[in-house]
Amino acid sequence: MTSTPSPTPEIDRRAALIERNLAELLTREELPALLATGQRLKHYIGYEISGRVHLGGGLVLMAKVRDFQQAGVDCSVLLADWHTWINDKLGGDRDRIRRLAVSYYGEAMKASLLCVGGDPAALRLTLASDVYADPARDYWATVIEVAKHTSVARMQRSVTILGRKEGEQHDFAKLIYPAMQAADIFALGVHIAHAGMDQRKAHVIARDVATKIRVNTLRDAAGTAIKPLAAHSPLLTGLLKPDRWPVPPEERAEALAAMKMSKSKPRSAVFVHDSPDEIRAKLRGAFCPPGEVELNPVMDWIEHLCFGLGDTELRIERRPENGGPVTFASIQEVREAYASGALHPMDAKAGLADRLIDRLEPARKHFADPERAAALSEMESLITG
Repeated sequence: MTSTPSPTPEIDRRAALIERNLAELLTREELPALLATGQRLKHYIGYEISGRVHLGGGLVLMAKVRDFQQAGVDCSVLLADWHTWINDKLGGDRDRIRRLAVSYYGEAMKASLLCVGGDPAALRLTLASDVYADPARDYWATVIEVAKHTSVARMQRSVTILGRKEGEQHDFAKLIYPAMQAADIFALGVHIAHAGMDQRKAHVIARDVATKIRVNTLRDAAGTAIKPLAAHSPLLTGLLKPDRWPVPPEERAEALAAMKMSKSKPRSAVFVHDSPDEIRAKLRGAFCPPGEVELNPVMDWIEHLCFGLGDTELRIERRPENGGPVTFASIQEVREAYASGALHPMDAKAGLADRLIDRLEPARKHFADPERAAALSEMESLITG
């Protein structure tokens, strides 16, 4: 019988980087043993090419990629053009989807990584079409293997990963989507699959079939079949007021899920390349009920987009008659001041806007390049046209 190696300070350091600021890691117990193998670990996160990149898909997820990079993990973004086509995005125009995947989406990921202190040069961008066309990947056989070990009912329940409602009628292609997303993990040889919490069902399918499939089986250094880890980042709240307010206590969890930021509701989101004026205008109009810290998008953003991205303080400029400038050293201090009324909603919004404008400056510079600006304009024309 072999024993699991004891964690070392270096393994502990890497594990802490991988785990921090996640909503969930499936599973934390498996991580030290995986790190102890000495393998060069591979990560991936996949994106549909659908609309502009907002701060949840950009900063929150790329900040986690930064952490993986600092933990010595090879990180990659899968530009999921097939998934975009299946999910009826960008008019189903496959040539346009592939073009914007590279010219806009990939560049938005690089820009987001710049904003959080990651290394864009070390980030691998892979077009899904290239993976699927590579005979060595044996991708479609992997899809079938995953599907053979997953029930139709489970595929139907998993359509929520497409942003669709369970129980609705869908074309059959959408039932293939979860198997494809799981197969992406195995075809890429991924040890850590990463996404927002809304993609959890696909990752759980991948973990459940990992030791059953016979094509592209994920193995450790000793050749033993293993399950990929699933790292889930929190979802940002959108800036809009809930449909019902105030929300009864028993409905708060459901209301919070419904308040998720959506690129299809532009006023609910800030995009990584928004101008300072756009950022200020959106924050001024944000839902920010006085004294309320739980169902409050501004408090949520200060937590995840300031302190959650590594800031050690938040300075809020105020007029002398409003108490003058104030500096907070933690989200707890911000919440306490806001709940007590010591921090006014408009001051909280203004302070957050100032910090986001500063943080997003690298992305604005990145998209000032004429080719990138043209790609952004094309994406915006598809949204507003």
